[in-house]
Order: sequence, then structure tokens, then C-alpha cells
Amino acid sequence: MSDSSRYMLEVEQKFRIHDKDQLIDQLAQLGATSGEPIEQHDYYFAHPVRNFAETDEALRIRRNGTDNRITYKGPKRATVSKVRKEIELGFESGESAFEQLAETLELLGFEQVRTVKKRRTPYAYVHNQQTFEITIDEVQELGTFAEIELLAEEDQLAAAEAAIIELAKSLGLSNQIRLSYLGMLMDREAEVSSE
Repeated sequence: MSDSSRYMLEVEQKFRIHDKDQLIDQLAQLGATSGEPIEQHDYYFAHPVRNFAETDEALRIRRNGTDNRITYKGPKRATVSKVRKEIELGFESGESAFEQLAETLELLGFEQVRTVKKRRTPYAYVHNQQTFEITIDEVQELGTFAEIELLAEEDQLAAAEAAIIELAKSLGLSNQIRLSYLGMLMDREAEVSSE
């Protein structure tokens, strides 16, 4: 999400996929344009006073190749898609700046709770004057997923959600997952520790 659209709402659906190559072929047939795959490392932080698990918020810093971003994600709304406010800002590039910001957050009382690593291949697809951001994510410890996202203003949420559902159907995506990658990893860890 770009800085200029920081007050837009993110409308997203995520799907587990089993045949990445088939999805890539379908995206090519639609005319979606592919970007370069990139390695992403996300550090998620717990607030020193507020329980983000209870408030359904997230604070993360992301290393996207050499590009760095800090992102606040507000609570998800109760819809079929994941809809939430997202504020994202870039900061100095490079691994050193990334680690320095992580250390600064920890010194302020935030606790790093989990790292999520993935290889993300982005696609852009324009249909009916809407630009869909579609990604194929190969997430360490979890598998392969596709995400379809639109940015929308408050009064366009229903239309954005309907457009995502229509595109997902046309791509044969049906195994929707509402949890974040962080949530899936934490659920998985809880299951392992309870065994």
C-alpha cells in the first residue's frame, strides 16, 4: 500500500494453493503483469500495554529486498474478506536500518513475537478500472498462498469485496483463509506445544 493511499482500506482475500504453476498460467491468460519475486522478512511486535491479539491489531517491520517499511494494521472488520485500515511508511533501506528500528522498538517496550519469511511474486491485473494486487507467497513453515487485494474507500467496500470474489472464482480459488501468516504460525506453534 502506498503512502498516498494510507487512508484507504485494504480489502483482501487469501487462499491456500496447491498448484502454483496452474495459477501462474491463469494469471497470464487474464493478462496480469508479473513483477520480480522478492524475499520478505517480517518482524511482528507486541505492544507493551495493549494486547494486539485481543484488539486484532498488528505492528510489523518488513524488509522487502533492501526496501524497509513499518506497518500498522487496524482491527479486521467482520466481512467475508479481510478489511482493515493500514498505515505503512518507508524508512531507510538496508539490513542495518531494519535491525536498528527493531532494536529501537524493543527499547521502547515492544517485544518481537515472531518472524515471518516468504518469497512473494507480485502481479497486477486491471479490470473494470480497478487494479488488483495479486501475490503468490511461498511462506516458510506454511506453504504456498495467493492473495488478492484492492484498496477502497469506505463507501466502495462492498463493490471491492464483490470484485475480489468474482476474480477469485475465475481463477478457481476457493480455499479462503482469514488468518494472517502470523496467526497461522502462532496457531501451529500452539498445536505443537499442546501435543
